[in-house]
Amino acid sequence: MTSIVLIVLAVVLAVLAGRLATLRVKDTTNRYYLRKAVHYLTVVALLFALALLWRPFAGRIGVVVGLLAAGLALAMQEVLGAFAGWISILTGRQFRVGDRIQMCGVRGDVLDITPLRTRILESGSSSDPESWIRGRQYTGRVVSLSNRFVFSAPVFNSSTVLDHLWEELTLPVPYEADWHLAERILCEEAQNISSTVEARRAIEQMRHRYPVAEAEVDPRVFVRATPNWVELSARFVVPVRAARQVKDQVTRRVLDRFTDSGIRVASVTQDITIHSPQPSPTVPVVPADDQ
Repeated sequence: MTSIVLIVLAVVLAVLAGRLATLRVKDTTNRYYLRKAVHYLTVVALLFALALLWRPFAGRIGVVVGLLAAGLALAMQEVLGAFAGWISILTGRQFRVGDRIQMCGVRGDVLDITPLRTRILESGSSSDPESWIRGRQYTGRVVSLSNRFVFSAPVFNSSTVLDHLWEELTLPVPYEADWHLAERILCEEAQNISSTVEARRAIEQMRHRYPVAEAEVDPRVFVRATPNWVELSARFVVPVRAARQVKDQVTRRVLDRFTDSGIRVASVTQDITIHSPQPSPTVPVVPADDQ
Protein backbone atom coordinates (compact mmCIF):
# COMPACT_ATOMS: atom_id res chain seq x y z
CA MET A 1 0.00 0.00 0.00
CA THR A 2 2.83 2.38 0.77
CA SER A 3 4.37 1.66 -2.62
CA ILE A 4 1.08 2.46 -4.35
CA VAL A 5 0.78 5.71 -2.41
CA LEU A 6 4.34 6.67 -3.39
CA ILE A 7 3.66 5.98 -7.07
CA VAL A 8 0.48 8.09 -7.04
CA LEU A 9 2.30 10.94 -5.29
CA ALA A 10 5.14 10.72 -7.81
CA VAL A 11 2.70 11.00 -10.74
CA VAL A 12 0.99 14.04 -9.20
CA LEU A 13 4.31 15.70 -8.37
CA ALA A 14 5.65 15.04 -11.87
CA VAL A 15 2.65 16.75 -13.48
CA LEU A 16 2.71 19.75 -11.12
CA ALA A 17 6.48 20.16 -11.22
CA GLY A 18 6.50 19.92 -15.01
CA ARG A 19 3.93 22.71 -15.32
CA LEU A 20 5.64 24.95 -12.77
CA ALA A 21 9.04 24.49 -14.37
CA THR A 22 7.79 25.53 -17.81
CA LEU A 23 5.66 28.53 -16.84
CA ARG A 24 8.24 31.12 -17.91
CA VAL A 25 9.64 29.18 -20.84
CA LYS A 26 8.10 30.22 -24.16
CA ASP A 27 10.08 28.11 -26.60
CA THR A 28 8.15 24.91 -27.36
CA THR A 29 11.24 22.74 -27.78
CA ASN A 30 12.81 23.92 -24.50
CA ARG A 31 9.52 23.39 -22.67
CA TYR A 32 9.33 19.83 -23.98
CA TYR A 33 12.85 18.87 -22.89
CA LEU A 34 12.50 20.64 -19.52
CA ARG A 35 9.28 18.78 -18.81
CA LYS A 36 10.98 15.51 -19.75
CA ALA A 37 13.89 16.26 -17.39
CA VAL A 38 11.49 16.92 -14.50
CA HIS A 39 9.70 13.64 -15.17
CA TYR A 40 12.97 11.70 -15.25
CA LEU A 41 14.10 13.26 -11.93
CA THR A 42 10.77 12.31 -10.38
CA VAL A 43 11.19 8.70 -11.50
CA VAL A 44 14.70 8.57 -10.00
CA ALA A 45 13.39 9.94 -6.70
CA LEU A 46 10.54 7.40 -6.74
CA LEU A 47 12.94 4.51 -7.30
CA PHE A 48 15.14 5.71 -4.44
CA ALA A 49 12.12 5.92 -2.11
CA LEU A 50 10.96 2.44 -3.09
CA ALA A 51 14.46 1.09 -2.46
CA LEU A 52 14.39 2.49 1.08
CA LEU A 53 10.91 1.11 1.61
CA TRP A 54 11.86 -2.43 0.57
CA ARG A 55 15.14 -2.37 2.47
CA PRO A 56 14.05 -5.06 5.01
CA PHE A 57 14.13 -7.61 2.14
CA ALA A 58 17.82 -7.01 1.56
CA GLY A 59 18.55 -10.57 2.72
CA ARG A 60 17.09 -11.83 -0.54
CA ILE A 61 18.86 -9.27 -2.67
CA GLY A 62 20.34 -11.97 -4.90
CA VAL A 63 16.93 -13.25 -5.95
CA VAL A 64 15.61 -9.73 -6.46
CA VAL A 65 18.60 -8.67 -8.54
CA GLY A 66 18.38 -11.84 -10.63
CA LEU A 67 14.71 -11.26 -11.37
CA LEU A 68 15.34 -7.62 -12.18
CA ALA A 69 18.22 -8.52 -14.48
CA ALA A 70 16.11 -11.09 -16.32
CA GLY A 71 13.25 -8.63 -16.68
CA LEU A 72 15.52 -5.86 -17.90
CA ALA A 73 17.22 -8.15 -20.40
CA LEU A 74 13.83 -9.16 -21.81
CA ALA A 75 12.43 -5.63 -21.86
CA MET A 76 15.59 -4.01 -23.23
CA GLN A 77 16.63 -6.56 -25.83
CA GLU A 78 16.19 -3.96 -28.57
CA VAL A 79 18.41 -1.51 -26.69
CA LEU A 80 21.05 -4.14 -25.97
CA GLY A 81 21.01 -5.24 -29.61
CA ALA A 82 21.44 -1.65 -30.77
CA PHE A 83 24.36 -1.12 -28.40
CA ALA A 84 26.01 -4.33 -29.59
CA GLY A 85 25.50 -3.15 -33.18
CA TRP A 86 27.21 0.14 -32.32
CA ILE A 87 30.25 -1.77 -31.03
CA SER A 88 30.24 -3.87 -34.21
CA ILE A 89 30.14 -0.75 -36.39
CA LEU A 90 33.08 0.83 -34.59
CA THR A 91 35.25 -2.28 -34.36
CA GLY A 92 34.32 -3.84 -37.71
CA ARG A 93 34.56 -0.56 -39.67
CA GLN A 94 31.41 -1.36 -41.58
CA PHE A 95 30.82 2.34 -42.19
CA ARG A 96 31.71 5.70 -40.72
CA VAL A 97 30.35 9.23 -40.73
CA GLY A 98 30.28 10.59 -44.29
CA ASP A 99 30.00 7.20 -46.05
CA ARG A 100 27.21 6.59 -48.53
CA ILE A 101 25.42 3.42 -47.49
CA GLN A 102 22.21 1.49 -48.00
CA MET A 103 20.67 -0.37 -45.06
CA CYS A 104 17.12 -1.68 -44.58
CA GLY A 105 16.08 -0.07 -47.86
CA VAL A 106 17.37 3.39 -46.83
CA ARG A 107 20.03 5.04 -49.00
CA GLY A 108 22.08 8.09 -48.15
CA ASP A 109 25.06 9.58 -46.35
CA VAL A 110 25.78 8.79 -42.69
CA LEU A 111 25.36 11.91 -40.55
CA ASP A 112 25.88 10.51 -37.05
CA ILE A 113 26.50 7.19 -35.27
CA THR A 114 25.21 7.07 -31.67
CA PRO A 115 25.29 4.09 -29.29
CA LEU A 116 21.69 3.25 -30.27
CA ARG A 117 20.97 4.74 -33.69
CA THR A 118 22.54 5.72 -36.99
CA ARG A 119 21.25 8.87 -38.70
CA ILE A 120 21.28 8.96 -42.50
CA LEU A 121 20.63 11.87 -44.85
CA GLU A 122 18.37 10.09 -47.33
CA SER A 123 18.97 10.07 -51.09
CA GLY A 124 16.58 9.08 -53.84
CA SER A 125 16.55 6.07 -56.14
CA SER A 126 15.39 5.42 -59.69
CA SER A 127 14.31 1.87 -58.80
CA ASP A 128 12.31 2.65 -55.65
CA PRO A 129 8.67 3.48 -56.53
CA GLU A 130 8.20 5.27 -53.19
CA SER A 131 11.00 7.76 -53.86
CA TRP A 132 9.98 11.00 -55.55
CA ILE A 133 13.65 11.78 -56.35
CA ARG A 134 14.52 9.70 -59.40
CA GLY A 135 18.27 9.66 -58.81
CA ARG A 136 21.00 9.36 -56.19
CA GLN A 137 20.47 12.86 -54.79
CA TYR A 138 19.32 14.09 -51.38
CA THR A 139 15.62 14.08 -50.54
CA GLY A 140 16.05 16.33 -47.48
CA ARG A 141 14.86 13.72 -44.98
CA VAL A 142 16.96 12.40 -42.10
CA VAL A 143 16.29 8.73 -41.28
CA SER A 144 17.23 7.14 -37.94
CA LEU A 145 17.90 3.39 -37.94
CA SER A 146 18.60 1.12 -35.00
CA ASN A 147 22.17 -0.17 -34.94
CA ARG A 148 20.92 -3.71 -34.34
CA PHE A 149 20.05 -4.01 -38.04
CA VAL A 150 23.74 -4.51 -38.89
CA PHE A 151 23.31 -8.09 -37.62
CA SER A 152 20.14 -8.91 -39.57
CA ALA A 153 20.26 -6.81 -42.77
CA PRO A 154 22.94 -6.33 -45.43
CA VAL A 155 24.83 -3.04 -45.38
CA PHE A 156 25.91 -1.65 -48.77
CA ASN A 157 28.77 0.83 -48.55
CA SER A 158 29.57 2.75 -51.74
CA SER A 159 32.41 4.93 -50.51
CA THR A 160 34.46 3.19 -47.86
CA VAL A 161 36.99 1.70 -50.32
CA LEU A 162 36.55 2.89 -53.91
CA ASP A 163 34.34 5.98 -53.74
CA HIS A 164 33.44 5.17 -57.38
CA LEU A 165 30.66 3.23 -59.08
CA TRP A 166 30.31 1.42 -62.39
CA GLU A 167 27.46 3.02 -64.31
CA GLU A 168 25.77 1.90 -67.54
CA LEU A 169 23.92 3.77 -70.27
CA THR A 170 21.75 1.44 -72.37
CA LEU A 171 20.18 2.56 -75.65
CA PRO A 172 18.31 0.40 -78.21
CA VAL A 173 19.06 1.01 -81.89
CA PRO A 174 16.98 -0.31 -84.82
CA TYR A 175 18.52 -3.04 -87.00
CA GLU A 176 18.25 -0.89 -90.10
CA ALA A 177 20.33 1.89 -88.47
CA ASP A 178 24.12 2.08 -88.51
CA TRP A 179 24.65 0.48 -85.11
CA HIS A 180 28.44 0.36 -85.63
CA LEU A 181 28.45 4.16 -85.74
CA ALA A 182 26.17 4.26 -82.69
CA GLU A 183 28.57 1.97 -80.84
CA ARG A 184 31.52 4.22 -81.71
CA ILE A 185 29.64 7.32 -80.49
CA LEU A 186 28.78 5.63 -77.19
CA CYS A 187 32.34 4.45 -76.67
CA GLU A 188 33.84 7.88 -77.36
CA GLU A 189 31.48 9.68 -74.99
CA ALA A 190 32.00 7.06 -72.29
CA GLN A 191 35.77 7.52 -72.56
CA ASN A 192 35.39 11.29 -72.28
CA ILE A 193 33.26 11.13 -69.11
CA SER A 194 34.72 8.11 -67.29
CA SER A 195 36.87 8.59 -64.15
CA THR A 196 39.17 5.79 -65.19
CA VAL A 197 42.43 7.12 -63.72
CA GLU A 198 40.96 7.85 -60.29
CA ALA A 199 39.17 4.50 -60.16
CA ARG A 200 42.31 2.58 -61.15
CA ARG A 201 44.26 4.32 -58.39
CA ALA A 202 41.56 3.49 -55.82
CA ILE A 203 41.50 -0.16 -56.92
CA GLU A 204 45.26 -0.42 -56.53
CA GLN A 205 44.97 0.87 -52.98
CA MET A 206 42.17 -1.58 -52.29
CA ARG A 207 44.26 -4.50 -53.56
CA HIS A 208 46.92 -3.69 -50.97
CA ARG A 209 44.31 -4.37 -48.24
CA TYR A 210 42.17 -7.13 -49.77
CA PRO A 211 43.12 -10.13 -51.97
CA VAL A 212 40.78 -9.27 -54.85
CA ALA A 213 41.22 -9.70 -58.57
CA GLU A 214 42.03 -6.75 -60.77
CA ALA A 215 38.87 -5.03 -61.95
CA GLU A 216 38.34 -3.63 -65.42
CA VAL A 217 37.84 0.13 -65.31
CA ASP A 218 38.29 1.06 -68.98
CA PRO A 219 35.04 2.14 -70.69
CA ARG A 220 33.45 -0.48 -72.92
CA VAL A 221 30.33 -0.90 -75.03
CA PHE A 222 28.51 -4.23 -74.97
CA VAL A 223 26.22 -5.30 -77.81
CA ARG A 224 23.20 -7.55 -77.39
CA ALA A 225 20.82 -8.69 -80.12
CA THR A 226 17.13 -8.78 -79.22
CA PRO A 227 14.08 -9.67 -81.35
CA ASN A 228 13.24 -5.97 -81.69
CA TRP A 229 16.53 -4.01 -81.83
CA VAL A 230 20.25 -3.94 -81.15
CA GLU A 231 20.89 -3.06 -77.51
CA LEU A 232 24.05 -1.06 -76.82
CA SER A 233 25.25 -0.72 -73.21
CA ALA A 234 28.11 1.64 -72.37
CA ARG A 235 29.87 0.80 -69.10
CA PHE A 236 32.04 3.45 -67.39
CA VAL A 237 33.19 4.59 -63.94
CA VAL A 238 31.81 7.65 -62.15
CA PRO A 239 32.27 9.21 -58.69
CA VAL A 240 29.68 8.08 -56.16
CA ARG A 241 28.21 11.50 -55.40
CA ALA A 242 28.20 12.72 -59.02
CA ALA A 243 26.68 9.70 -60.74
CA ARG A 244 23.44 11.37 -61.78
CA GLN A 245 25.12 14.50 -63.13
CA VAL A 246 27.67 12.48 -65.11
CA LYS A 247 25.02 10.20 -66.61
CA ASP A 248 22.91 13.23 -67.54
CA GLN A 249 25.84 14.82 -69.38
CA VAL A 250 26.80 11.71 -71.33
CA THR A 251 23.15 11.00 -72.24
CA ARG A 252 22.68 14.49 -73.65
CA ARG A 253 25.86 14.27 -75.73
CA VAL A 254 25.02 10.83 -77.10
CA LEU A 255 21.47 11.83 -78.07
CA ASP A 256 22.73 14.99 -79.79
CA ARG A 257 25.30 13.01 -81.79
CA PHE A 258 22.69 10.37 -82.67
CA THR A 259 20.45 13.12 -84.05
CA ASP A 260 23.30 14.64 -86.08
CA SER A 261 24.15 11.20 -87.51
CA GLY A 262 20.55 10.31 -88.36
CA ILE A 263 20.37 7.49 -85.83
CA ARG A 264 17.15 7.16 -83.91
CA VAL A 265 16.56 5.35 -80.65
CA ALA A 266 14.29 2.35 -81.04
CA SER A 267 11.07 2.01 -79.07
CA VAL A 268 8.17 -0.39 -78.71
CA THR A 269 5.93 1.81 -80.87
CA GLN A 270 5.02 0.64 -84.38
CA ASP A 271 4.34 2.45 -87.64
CA ILE A 272 1.33 0.95 -89.41
CA THR A 273 0.55 1.79 -93.04
CA ILE A 274 -2.98 0.99 -94.28
CA HIS A 275 -3.48 0.43 -98.04
CA SER A 276 -7.11 0.79 -99.06
CA PRO A 277 -8.23 -1.39 -102.08
CA GLN A 278 -8.98 0.24 -105.44
CA PRO A 279 -12.74 0.70 -106.05
CA SER A 280 -14.07 -1.81 -108.63
CA PRO A 281 -16.00 -0.47 -111.69
CA THR A 282 -19.78 -0.59 -111.27
CA VAL A 283 -21.73 -2.87 -113.59
CA PRO A 284 -25.10 -1.43 -114.72
CA VAL A 285 -28.06 -3.58 -113.84
CA VAL A 286 -30.43 -4.21 -116.78
CA PRO A 287 -34.10 -4.48 -115.85
CA ALA A 288 -35.80 -7.76 -116.74
CA ASP A 289 -38.38 -6.03 -118.97
CA ASP A 290 -35.61 -4.62 -121.20
CA GLN A 291 -33.92 -7.97 -121.85
